[in-house]
This record gives sequence, C-alpha cells and structure tokens, in this order.
Amino acid sequence: MSLGDGKNVLVFVEVVDGAPVNNAMEALGLGRELAQAKGEEVCAVVIGSDIDAAAEACAKGGADKVFTVAQDAWQLEAYASILGQLIEKYAPALVLAAANQNGKDLEALLADRFNTVAVSDLVGARIEDGALIMTTPLYGGGVWNDVKVEGHPKFATVRSGTGKKVPAEEATSGEIVKEDVSPEADLLRTKIADTVKEVAETVNLEEAEIVVVGGRGMGSKENFKLVHDLADVLGGVVGGTRPVVEDEWVPHPQQVGQSGKIVSPKFYVGCGVSGATQHLTGILGSDFILAINKDEEAPIFDVADCGIVGDVNVIIPLLMDEFKKAKQA
Repeated sequence: MSLGDGKNVLVFVEVVDGAPVNNAMEALGLGRELAQAKGEEVCAVVIGSDIDAAAEACAKGGADKVFTVAQDAWQLEAYASILGQLIEKYAPALVLAAANQNGKDLEALLADRFNTVAVSDLVGARIEDGALIMTTPLYGGGVWNDVKVEGHPKFATVRSGTGKKVPAEEATSGEIVKEDVSPEADLLRTKIADTVKEVAETVNLEEAEIVVVGGRGMGSKENFKLVHDLADVLGGVVGGTRPVVEDEWVPHPQQVGQSGKIVSPKFYVGCGVSGATQHLTGILGSDFILAINKDEEAPIFDVADCGIVGDVNVIIPLLMDEFKKAKQA
C-alpha cells in the first residue's frame, strides 16, 4: 500500500515508566528539522497507559501535534496496528522512531504493511532539491552511505545522538489530540505471558548523562573496579567494550558500541579503550569525550575532545582525587 504524495513527518515516541525515551525525543528533534526545511509539520505519536506527561513533553519538545492513544503496555503487533491506522489517516511523508530494538521492530512491521523498506540507524538526514536524503553507516561505521527511498511513506530509525532535542528555552506549544484507535484483531498473533526486567538493565546506558567505559586496557577484571569507582565519583554509569564483555568483566547489557548500546551522554570517559570502529560508532553522539590510554596512537584519540596518554590504572585514582576536590570547591 502506498499513500502517494505524503506530507509532514510522524514520529513514534516510545514511553517507559511514564517518560519519553531520550532517543525518541532526539528523533522528534530531527523530524522537526526536516519538516521545517519543507515548510511542513512534525507530529508525535504516543501510545500507552501512563502517557500524559510524555505527551506534554512532546508538545513542548518540538511537535506541532501530539496524537495520543490509550493502550496497554508495549506489544509489538498492537502498537504497529495502531500506528499503521494513524499513518493511513494522516498520510505522512516520513515516519521516524528511535533506533532501539522496539523502534526497529516496529518500523520493519510498518514497512511491510505499506510495501516499502525501513532504513535503520540514521546518522544524518537532509532535504536536497526537495528530496529526502538519509545517511546510514556501513562497515562498522567506517563508511557513510546516502540513501534515497522512492514513494511514501518512508520509514527510518534514528541512531542516538543524531537528532537534537529542543532546548527548554525554545519550548513549543503543540496541540495534543486524543485518538480513538484499537489494534486490528487479525494482526494480533503474539501473546506476551510475562516480562522480566534484567537487573543490569536498571543501569540505563542509553539515557545516562555520564558514561564511563572500560576496555581491555584496564588489564584485568580486578583492575576494572577502578572504572566503577570513577563512575561513582562522577555520578555516572559503567559500560564496557565488546572484548571485556566477552571476558565477562561486565555483563552484556552494559556493552557499548554498534553491537551493544549506542550512547550519547554529555560526558563520556574511555578508560583503556583503544577505539575499534564498532565502538567509536556507538559513542559519537557524546557531547564531550575524554580518553585515557597508554598508546598515543589509539584511534579513540582521533575523536576525543581531551586525551590523556599514560597508565590508566595510575591516572584514574588521580582523576578521582581531582573530581572530588572540584565537587568540594
């Protein structure tokens, strides 16, 4: 099914514990930029049971309109059905979502419904000669690829750090519209018996403002405790590179990089992280990157805002002392 010449941008904003997901709000920011470039509107879709605060956040966070739908907790087929009906009603040119697991699953189902494709992991998008050009990473982020998709609607997920949330001082006043939409019964093929939250997931790397990541350069699992100590001093959360996850120094949910969590904190600290392409791809949305490594040729220094060359196990205690002094000043 095609909607012909669509207009406006529709953004699915996922809600967790009553609050909009950070990556989804970034997608809303990107959607706003693209819509404004064509003189169109950006509309958010918020689905769930505890969504009033999230809808208000979207209305202030750049959305011209916010469509809300009362529904039980996340169920992929139900949410895809609801969003599909809204797409048929409003005929947007572009539908965006966060590039997390739910967002990617949702966009794939919707693309199938409308007989098109979903572009994953946008790291950029622009309007060129009236056409939408979407940029995605290839080969572990070593190459950027420009994609142009024909027809409407277009579907894409936005990688964390790509879009910018609307600052509080630029708050908008979008209209909140309640939609009476129910899932299409014939599309509900899966029943969720129960959900169990993994303990490690209480540490939300994707939402954290400060992330401290340790790499194999820490030397051992015992030394990795310094990464936790530094994170405690900074009030941040701990992540690990793929090698330390494979060595079981940290659990898999704390893996940072293309095959783990994509992060975009205000402050990222890499401790003994050399900077493999797959890892760097997952941290480029960070506002400020501090790298500590004994190898001055380590690739992470190419993207770092500040670098310290030396023994990470000596430098971390010194940094902790300085950060503690700064807090007390």
